[in-house]
Amino acid sequence: MTEQFDIAIIGAGPGGYSTALRAAQLGNTVALIERDPTPGGTCLNRGCIPTKTLLDATATFDAIKHTSTIGIHAHTDPIDFPALHQWREHIVSTMTTGLSSLLARRGVTVFRATAALGEPHDPTGMQQRAIRLTPSPGQNDVLRINTQDSTPQGASLTINAANVVLAMGSRPRPLPGIPFHNAIIDSTQALQRDFPTSATIIGAGAVAVEFASIWNSAGCNVTLIIRKNCVLSAWDRRASTTLTRELAKRGITIITNATVTRIDSPSPREATVHYRTKGSDEDQSLQTQVVLGAIGRDPNTSEGWIDASGIALDAQGHVVTDEFGRTSANGVWAVGDITAGHALAHRAFAQGITVAERIAGLNPKPVDEYTIPQVVFSRPQAACVGYTGAQAKASGRFLDITETAYPMMGNARMLMSGSAGAMTVVSGEDTDNPGTRVLLGVHMAGPEATELIAEAEQLVGNHVPLSEAARLIHPHPTFSEAFGEALLKADGRPLHTR
Repeated sequence: MTEQFDIAIIGAGPGGYSTALRAAQLGNTVALIERDPTPGGTCLNRGCIPTKTLLDATATFDAIKHTSTIGIHAHTDPIDFPALHQWREHIVSTMTTGLSSLLARRGVTVFRATAALGEPHDPTGMQQRAIRLTPSPGQNDVLRINTQDSTPQGASLTINAANVVLAMGSRPRPLPGIPFHNAIIDSTQALQRDFPTSATIIGAGAVAVEFASIWNSAGCNVTLIIRKNCVLSAWDRRASTTLTRELAKRGITIITNATVTRIDSPSPREATVHYRTKGSDEDQSLQTQVVLGAIGRDPNTSEGWIDASGIALDAQGHVVTDEFGRTSANGVWAVGDITAGHALAHRAFAQGITVAERIAGLNPKPVDEYTIPQVVFSRPQAACVGYTGAQAKASGRFLDITETAYPMMGNARMLMSGSAGAMTVVSGEDTDNPGTRVLLGVHMAGPEATELIAEAEQLVGNHVPLSEAARLIHPHPTFSEAFGEALLKADGRPLHTR
């Protein structure tokens, strides 16, 4: 007999497992289907968690190397790569084991399998979707995952669900016409290797600058090749320019306004990158041990069953949804990286909760892309939420838009850190509420930016009037005090600045 569920979720990354946890909490029977040996998707297994573990570790190594500036003379041995990788795997294992236990406690049924969505049918008066499960690569059977072990279910299993949530995630995008091979690697492969002695990174986004920071701190000779004149080029200009300058000060070579024309890689430990800069007709080249392609990610939506199920995709292969996650196919929803927008775990969490509550008949608000913080764990860090000045002006929703820049070097903790930074506050009046200035966006680069942005998200997301936000008290001396001073300046009441 075919097993019935209220909700079946394909993919156990942040979007999938957050949907499962909230749906089970609301009393639904839930099946969660994942191809990988452990839940958590890219984020827990080969993305956010392992990369930030390496960033923390190399930050310690980097700090020790620079203590002589403040009169502390310390020396270190070379990095013990086996021990470092063991630590990274311990962190990942702890997180995925904890997630598995939580899913079990919530009563979520987990299958390790590859899933394909079948045609809708109506066996009991309620329209159902059949989901056919087949073994994941390397398995002989579909596995039902229990707390302590797994139970084989045979070479094929079909389950039914009234609602299906797609959460298949994304994969690294190869360079145009240059597949990943030999020394040309993606971010997943970069985590599996020892740190190179020289590396060329192609890209200017979060993955590119985070790996540049990791490898640079570990003593690697790092070159960034970027298409425009600064990293994070879609961000606020001050934040992206400051981060570009600081990366260069730390010894990272940044080749701007450049396009890669070809890469020769005869072995896994050597490559020659050929590139051309803007205004030049001749290629230049550089030798490197490894090339990391970090130009973005593509949604995992190329399976034939997606088209056959009537699920509409956009030109980039993202699943088209309404503001609540509904797709063009009845009873089918989508969350996470397979939908257009910020490819971030915390966005997927919010989408999963919204979808689960919508299916349960609740009335949640849709996820607002402009209240999703973007964070980059480079050195220094960068973070932003809300509108840039240009975006606010282009939206047509706001009046009297102002960009207020705060001089971060006026903050005592910034001086102590030895790093530079940038802070921009965007404010204006909403056309629906003229006469009241609100916080529209916050953009920053500097130490602890990824933590400071949480306060900014609350103010932007809750449309707090600027005058009220500026009255909030920030402890002294802290990095957060810089944000408080920026709010005062934006409100026309600067304290330590003009």
